[in-house]
Amino acid sequence: MDMTLAEMAVDVLTTADGREKTARSRLYAARWRAAREGGGALEIGRAVPPARPARPERPELLNPRDVPKRKPGTPEGRIALLHAVAHIELNAVDLHWDIIARFSHVPLPLGFFDDWVKAADEESKHFNLMCDCLEAAGGSYGALPAHAGMWRAAEDTVDDLMGRLAVVPMVLEARGLDVTPGMIGIFRKAGETGAVEALETIYAEEIGHVAYGSKWFHFLCGRENLDPKPVFHDLVRRYFHGPLKPPFNEEKRAEAGLPPDFYWPLTEKA
Repeated sequence: MDMTLAEMAVDVLTTADGREKTARSRLYAARWRAAREGGGALEIGRAVPPARPARPERPELLNPRDVPKRKPGTPEGRIALLHAVAHIELNAVDLHWDIIARFSHVPLPLGFFDDWVKAADEESKHFNLMCDCLEAAGGSYGALPAHAGMWRAAEDTVDDLMGRLAVVPMVLEARGLDVTPGMIGIFRKAGETGAVEALETIYAEEIGHVAYGSKWFHFLCGRENLDPKPVFHDLVRRYFHGPLKPPFNEEKRAEAGLPPDFYWPLTEKA
């Protein structure tokens, strides 16, 4: 019996090993894409995702403030940076499959599922790119501690699709657009071309993920006849812990459908 899309999502979420998780993610994304290109679609179905995704025994997960700080100008610091990005990408794989399963009961166009399956597929590729870079530099995913804070956004918005879209793609992933150019500069200066190419791929594709968030957030606001900007401000203040921190990559944020009056007012404490 063929699996529904929601069942595929739960299978990814309940797979612990990072390489295995992303292999399943990419397989299921290819199945979804093949069905769509064939003029149909797999059944969305219903499935109950776990409260927390399965995770490998390592890395050790710490409170964000307890993760050791390393100087990015050193080889050890650059390995730590690659490790941190790999961890973010693995969380993103789970976040994108979780939005599919968690909200499969909400009536949504097939385009919603097209976008988040594609985002999950790309995050899977990004995780593997980072692992390859780590291994080339003599490191491995799991060898360093990582922070446990990223899944909090999913827990906080467990029953609020608009809140999930506001906080995950439109705040957390938009932050990636702000900080990735600086990371690319660090690896370019060190002459690590493999890491530069991998991070440039991630940077280019993350714009699309932020854009999906903005697109579907605006879609839901339109469907409920709500003004998106005040709704966004309210949801971010409710679910995101603390003000947003500039500097912002205004050009790439605009490209992703995030105008400055969405995020600048959130830099101040409410």
